[in-house]
This record gives sequence, C-alpha cells and structure tokens, in this order.
Amino acid sequence: MAITTAAARLGTTAFASASPVELRTNWTADDAKGVINAVYRQVLGNDYILQSDRLTALESLLCNGQLTVREFVRAVAKSELYKTKFLYPHFHTRVIELNIKHLLGRAPYDESEVVDHLDRYQTEGFDADVDSHIDSAEYETNFGDSIVPYYRGFSNQPGQKTVGFTRMFQLYRGYANSDRAQLAGATSRLAGDLGRNSASAVVAPSGANGGFAYQASERGVTPNRVFGRSAVGSTDRLYRIEVSNLNLPRYPRARRINKEYVVSYEQLSNTLQQINKLGGKVASVTLAQ
Repeated sequence: MAITTAAARLGTTAFASASPVELRTNWTADDAKGVINAVYRQVLGNDYILQSDRLTALESLLCNGQLTVREFVRAVAKSELYKTKFLYPHFHTRVIELNIKHLLGRAPYDESEVVDHLDRYQTEGFDADVDSHIDSAEYETNFGDSIVPYYRGFSNQPGQKTVGFTRMFQLYRGYANSDRAQLAGATSRLAGDLGRNSASAVVAPSGANGGFAYQASERGVTPNRVFGRSAVGSTDRLYRIEVSNLNLPRYPRARRINKEYVVSYEQLSNTLQQINKLGGKVASVTLAQ
C-alpha cells in the first residue's frame, strides 16, 4: 500500500510494500549476503562501491556469526570507507544529517538534536557519535540486533514527528539517487529550517515524472546581474527564467535537467512556449537587470 497518493512522484514507490531486511534464526549464506548488501545500500547512502572497497573482513565475521547485524552496521559506519565518503568532504551539520538518515532512517527533528550530536562529535569524536545512535533506545526499539536500518520517515510509525516526514524529502532524492550525487552537493539541507524551527517543503526528486522538482545548483551558472541587451533591437529590460524538468530534444529522452535563461521582454513569450514544448516546469521568472 502506498504511503501517499504522490508516492510515484516523490520516488517512494519502492518502499510501499518493502519489508525490513532481517537476519533471522537459522539464516543461510544467501540471507547473510542479502543483509550485507542492504547494509551497504542504507549506511553508505546508496552510493556505488567497487569490489575492492568492500569490507570483506567484516563481511566474513557476519557470515561466521561473530557479528550481529547491529555490530556490522556500527563497523561500516565507523569504517574509513564511510568517513571518506561522508565525513571528510562535508561540513559538520551535513555529517549529522547523514548519520541520522543512515543509522536511524529518518531526518533530524529539531535543532537541539543536531546541536547535541555536534557537541558530542566535537568533544568525544566521530566514533562516539556513531555509538550514540546505534546504542540508543530508538535504534533498539526499531531495529534491535538483527534488522538492517531502513527509511522510517516514509511510514506512519508510532513515536515519529510529522515534521520528520516532510524533512525527509530534503535528504532523500529518489530511489536511484545516492547521497554523494545530489544537486545541492556537500551543504546542509536542513540547517535553515531547523534554525527557524519551521516545517520543510516536500520537494520531489529531480527528474520525477510530474510535479515541481526545481532546486538551485550548489554553484550558480548564471550571474546575479546581467548587462546590456540580449538581442539587437531588444529593450534594456531582461528577465531570468529558472526551469526544472527540462527534457532535451535528443535520444534517449530520459535525462531531465534544471536550467536558467536570460531573455529580453520581446523574447519572453517565445521562450516560455519553447520550455513548455520541452516539458519544462517554470520555477520562477524574475528581473535580471
């Protein structure tokens, strides 16, 4: 059963009928392999890993029954592989967002939660902060020793805050997306909303089949101010059009992009018509000069 009527547009269809991955009593080698893959997918934010990157020693300990699923998750989160992908390249607040998403399956609820983890990270270190998640009552209640963490923010589980559902869509950008391949880059997604104690907007993943999917790029490719005229004979007034979901006229027609145009008033109508033909969604039209 879909968690929302917009599940397809929001990219959560894959979770509608999915069951938690668990290593039950009398498990087989195939069961262990499925758990290992599920842990990599969840804890490493769906990022692709090479065969040479796999933590084979830890995998062997799990397969031999010397590690529980919880301890395997802990070891992966503390590994150099995880730190290289998510700790070293990111600012602290982004690291906290990702840790909560990867290990507890949800988004941060409020600024005090982030501050608490930032303080622990600064005073006790990254590994201690990972332990605080995995040894928490929340982790024990939802995952215990044998269940792989999963995205709880997409379901109506007891004890969750409603704001966690909307904020999750600032962190989750689609089933095929990874946490290292998002348009916003290494910046925090929730710092502003948490600081203002305001609800977060539900933003559909870029490339979704419908709805509004525009997000500004980490580094703008269009100047904030433009000078002169865009065409001979045009007026001095120029407009900036921000567009999402643009489908370029080429084969295969699967890639959807975000783009900005700067045009004169005379070109405005024709440009909007062309954007419509390409299936684009106009995010904003503002004066560029």
